[in-house]
Amino acid sequence: MGGGAGLSMHGRFRVVTENAVFAMPEASLGLYPDVGASYFLSRLPGFFGEYLGLTGARIDGAEMLACGLATHFVPSMHLPSLERELCRVNSASFAVISAILDVFAQRVSTREGSAYRSLDAINKCFSKNTIEEIFSALEQQAVKGDEWALTAFKSMKSASPTSLKIFLKSIRKGRKQDVSQCLIREFRMTCHAFRRTVNGDFYEGTRAILVDKDKKPQWQPSKLELVTDEMVDQFFAKIKDDDWAELQLRGKSSPANFGLAKL
Repeated sequence: MGGGAGLSMHGRFRVVTENAVFAMPEASLGLYPDVGASYFLSRLPGFFGEYLGLTGARIDGAEMLACGLATHFVPSMHLPSLERELCRVNSASFAVISAILDVFAQRVSTREGSAYRSLDAINKCFSKNTIEEIFSALEQQAVKGDEWALTAFKSMKSASPTSLKIFLKSIRKGRKQDVSQCLIREFRMTCHAFRRTVNGDFYEGTRAILVDKDKKPQWQPSKLELVTDEMVDQFFAKIKDDDWAELQLRGKSSPANFGLAKL
């Protein structure tokens, strides 16, 4: 979840089991998915990445495989055997490792009621250009009786309004940027959050959810209509401070592949 998931998602191979759970719940903490999330979430089918990042929805291993967050699904009971086989290999060859994983990988279907099975409706709602429009579309979808839409609506309502707007802009930028550009930009954004450039929502969310656990964060601003474009734009601006420097990335690595799994 969160940053831990972000670190894992950039691997070439991403193995999950029936016990896996994925979520990016940062908006509920007054932050937003980072660690390259605007890169890998924006490359999922349709607008499923917007759905995951804005709602903090949890998905299981089968759903991760279906949307491309995972490359292989291996039942947990087979993990010890898989580990032994990988340890016997004295090679970092993609083909060799892939062949071993393919032996243990299984095809699985998403569960009934999975939000991913409603991808067309999710695309309709989360392809909108603003958070306000997404809320309106979710309301209309919830009226039709779609449980996922109602849950998504409630989750977003409890999140930081500022965080929602920041992430929507971030993932839309991420669709046109490579992973290095996304990481550098997200580092800058998070520095602004830690410095309280605009507000202290991250600290308030941490207090309410993780420290005091009253689950009653007092977001500033408290309403979407009070979050201006200028406030959002500040999170993407370079920090004017002699003691601050942009994130420096060295070397090159092959980016992970994201999208609908073919297993």
